[in-house]
Amino acid sequence: MASKPSSLTPITDLPIPKIPIFHTQFLQFSFSPSSSSLPRNLLVASKLVSRRKSSVCSNSLKQETLQNPTATQDPITSSNKLVLVVGGTGGVGQIVVASLLNRDVKLRLILRDPEKATTLFGKQDEEKLQVMKGDTRNAENLEPSMFEGVTHVICCTGTTAFPSRRWDGDNTPERVDWEGVRNLVSALPRSLTRLILVTSVGVTKSNELPWSIMNLFGVLKYKKMGEDFVRNSGLPYTIIRPGRLTDGPYTSYDLNTLLKATAGERRAVVIGQGDKLVGEVSRLVVAEACIQALDMDFTQGQIYEINSVPGDGPGSDTEKWKELFKAAQLQ
Repeated sequence: MASKPSSLTPITDLPIPKIPIFHTQFLQFSFSPSSSSLPRNLLVASKLVSRRKSSVCSNSLKQETLQNPTATQDPITSSNKLVLVVGGTGGVGQIVVASLLNRDVKLRLILRDPEKATTLFGKQDEEKLQVMKGDTRNAENLEPSMFEGVTHVICCTGTTAFPSRRWDGDNTPERVDWEGVRNLVSALPRSLTRLILVTSVGVTKSNELPWSIMNLFGVLKYKKMGEDFVRNSGLPYTIIRPGRLTDGPYTSYDLNTLLKATAGERRAVVIGQGDKLVGEVSRLVVAEACIQALDMDFTQGQIYEINSVPGDGPGSDTEKWKELFKAAQLQ
């Protein structure tokens, strides 16, 4: 049964006059704070997020997983699962990969530069981690052999909302968030058990302030186009829309460091639906939400917005994550 709204921890560091009531549980991960990838002027204009820096806790993701008594009962560790992660060296993707490797889930990555996988995740047994060279922006790069045996897909590709060095090499929102997603979804096998797509809050409000500022170069428009293509594909999907991303990316870290990433006090999880949620969210919270949604039948065909706020939480406890997702659907 969902928690009553009166049990929610007050969100004191988000300066918003009225915040919709969302179901919250408290995440027990720890991560280190990081600045946003969005321009400062957008953050000032929107006034959607707090500027107060979180204190850093010392508990590691690996320790939480080992200490969590529900971890051994987690269906995510099923030996017959093969998860394809697209965008696996990005800010959210690298945490998804590290977390799944720590759970002994068989993984496959499609990367433009396969050497990045070795840098981030070390030398792994091919039975555990397969790395293939490919580029979702080019449909001809996506050969059927890349998807053989794949049961689940987590797509967390993305680029910056505003022109930056990350746009070099035709890495624009149109090419990544629209054409890349379209090409990937078109190539996926119809036998797929679940596709998880990470997009953004605000995709349905790209013509409204402050979202229209973020959408000056089309990032929200193209993410929404990618969402719509997924929804109309006939594939079983779940879409995760995070708020402003914090913590990371840990692009120069190795696997052991990723597993020890910390998130200060912002460990509580807030999940909503209807694109009403505003605020910010730790990348590791987003990664865990993607992993947890993989095998929850009731999350199929659903879209969730997600934030993280000060407080403790469910860690990798699947039952508590089920409560979070179910409660969001009851709003």
